Amino acid sequence: MLKENDRISGGNIFEGIVSVRTLIANSLAFAAGNSGNDRKIKRVFCDSGRTGKSREYAWIKHRGEELGFDVVMCSSEDIDCMTVGNTHGGLAAECTGRTIPGISADMIKPNGFYVMLEGIEDPYNFGYALRSLYAAGADGIILSERNWMTAAGIVCRASAGASELIPLYLCGNDPAGVMKAAGYRVVCADLRDSVPVFDADLSLPLFLVVGGEKRGISRRLLDSSDLNVRIDYARDFTASLSAASAATVAGYEVFRQNRVR
Repeated sequence: MLKENDRISGGNIFEGIVSVRTLIANSLAFAAGNSGNDRKIKRVFCDSGRTGKSREYAWIKHRGEELGFDVVMCSSEDIDCMTVGNTHGGLAAECTGRTIPGISADMIKPNGFYVMLEGIEDPYNFGYALRSLYAAGADGIILSERNWMTAAGIVCRASAGASELIPLYLCGNDPAGVMKAAGYRVVCADLRDSVPVFDADLSLPLFLVVGGEKRGISRRLLDSSDLNVRIDYARDFTASLSAASAATVAGYEVFRQNRVR
């Protein structure tokens, strides 16, 4: 089992069946030209002691022959040594890195929903936010230059695979300017001069910015905001929601307002 510091630096080891299935699904989609995620699987490690998973392992081996990755049978202890914990279920995958392009106007859908997550403090919170935003229909996530995709394996598991399925982009110098040039409104989740998120007009196209609990949203993005929204509480409570919780509430309100009846 890896120590905490090593957990966050070991970005290209993915663990568990959900992560492995997602990686395989993305590789098949990329080969068919239906995904922009160029991450490749190098090897999948399977626990030779889990005889009850022989059908699962046979399926992985078949996909390995199709996609060109090796399947290595090894002990559970070997997998423990390369993963975050011992809840990997006897599966781990070693992968290549992923190319994350800089955002540009030609990459943006004409009537979409994009989100920037800024200043999130840990990869688990980041992954939980991605899971909710993917489920809520976000078309892409815009990342700061410093982001948690350096811990892609942890993020993948925390997001239930969503991090490998949703398009990711780097922000560049002026993400709000790029989005505004494409006809998007910029909405920041921030208390200053805000309206309740459930009363706000969140019609598409929309660029939502959510900041971490400690650092919040940078001044440059706040100065570019067309509208600030807040999440009102049902009782007196002074603590901030986690970034993942705030992203979930705001993301699903965007979905609710724009859903096709």
